[in-house]
Amino acid sequence: MVKVVKPPEKNLVRSAIGHLRAITEVAKEVVNPGTITIHYPRERRKLPDNFRGIILFEKEDCISCFRCAHICPANAIQMYPDDKGRYYPGVDYAKCILCHFCVDSCPTAALKPSKIHDVAFKDVESMEITPDQMENVPEVVREDEKTVEYDFEGDIKLIKRKEREELTVEFDKPDRPKFYAIPENPENCIGCRLCMFSCPVDAISSKLEGTKVSLTTDFEKCTGCGICVRICPTEVLVLAPVREEVSK
Repeated sequence: MVKVVKPPEKNLVRSAIGHLRAITEVAKEVVNPGTITIHYPRERRKLPDNFRGIILFEKEDCISCFRCAHICPANAIQMYPDDKGRYYPGVDYAKCILCHFCVDSCPTAALKPSKIHDVAFKDVESMEITPDQMENVPEVVREDEKTVEYDFEGDIKLIKRKEREELTVEFDKPDRPKFYAIPENPENCIGCRLCMFSCPVDAISSKLEGTKVSLTTDFEKCTGCGICVRICPTEVLVLAPVREEVSK
C-alpha cells in the first residue's frame, strides 16, 4: 500500500513574514555587521609588538657570538662566513618554529622580530635564508586598507580602523656594557690554543715564554662574543667589562 504525502498548503502571510525577517537581518549586517570574521587580505588583524614573525637582521650589530645557533631548539640557524672571517646567522625556515629564542638571546639585538608571517616560498631550497637576505625586509604585496582588532568586553566584536599597520617593529636597543676577553687565570693555561682557533675576529694571540704560553687580547678587534671563554677547558679567560684606561 502506497501512502501519498500531501505537500503543506502555502500560507502567503507566513511566507511574507519569513522573507521580511530575512531581509531585515541582511540589512542589519550591512549597516552594523555582527560577524567576527576578518576579511583577509583586504583586512589585517592588529598584532602585538612581540608577535613572532619573520626574523630580521642587522649585520653591523652582530658580534658573531654564535648564541643564536647554540640556543636554537630546531637547529634552524647556520652561521655563514664572510670574506673577512666573521660569521653571521642565516635561518632555514623549513626547520624554524618561530620560537624567537635566538632573538631573545641576542646580546646586541642584531636579530629583530617582525609582524611579517604570510611569506610564500617557491620551493624548500629557497627557505634557507642567508644573512644578506635577512638584512632585507621581504617584499610584501598588501591589499589591506583596514586594521581589525578584537574587542572582548561584553560580546565579542571587531573594531575596524582605516589604517595600515607597520609590519616592522621599532624598539630601543638594550644598553649593554662592552666586554673584553681577558686571561684572568694565566697559570691554568695548557697551551691548547683553542681560544685562538675559535675566535671569529682573530683577536687572541699567544707566544711561548719559556715553558708557559702567554695569551694576549687585541682590544681593537675583540667584540666580547665570549666564544673563547666558553671553549676554554681550564677557565683561563673571562669576560671583563671595558675600563676607560683599557679602551683608550
